[in-house]
Amino acid sequence: MHVEQEKDMKVRTILILALALCFVGLGVCFADGPTLGTWKLNEAKSKIPPGVMSNTTVVYTADGENIKVTTDGTDKDGKPMHTEWTGKFDGKDYPLAGDSSSDARSYTQIDNHHLEIANKKDGKVTTSGRIVVSADGKSRTLHLTGTDTAGKQVSSTAVYDKQ
Repeated sequence: MHVEQEKDMKVRTILILALALCFVGLGVCFADGPTLGTWKLNEAKSKIPPGVMSNTTVVYTADGENIKVTTDGTDKDGKPMHTEWTGKFDGKDYPLAGDSSSDARSYTQIDNHHLEIANKKDGKVTTSGRIVVSADGKSRTLHLTGTDTAGKQVSSTAVYDKQ
């Protein structure tokens, strides 16, 4: 009987380890989705009006259980701007650093190729939009709308190429 119990324990241990590896593998696959990586602005394909901030580089990286998004570009006045955001694509607000017009951002993952984004200042949405990653994962398009400092509605379309 004692030998049978040892075999059962070994089988259970192996099954638990195999199951744990499956979950880790699933997490790695999810984290390495088409959004992650470095994206460079394709100015020729983009429609960004004057006076609207523009990100020339956007980098999405896995940061533990979170995603870290860093951007480099220019603010509405054409001055260099660098932002950092770390959070989950769960629709909740997480702090945004480096953007004077927004102090929080949320991403909502619709599916593997679609995200919704909202930037907020003091709890009020300043800009919102939709990110679409192409089926082949080589480009992403951000359609963004918001209100400028004069209260005028503005919109832009930024197309990025994966690096």
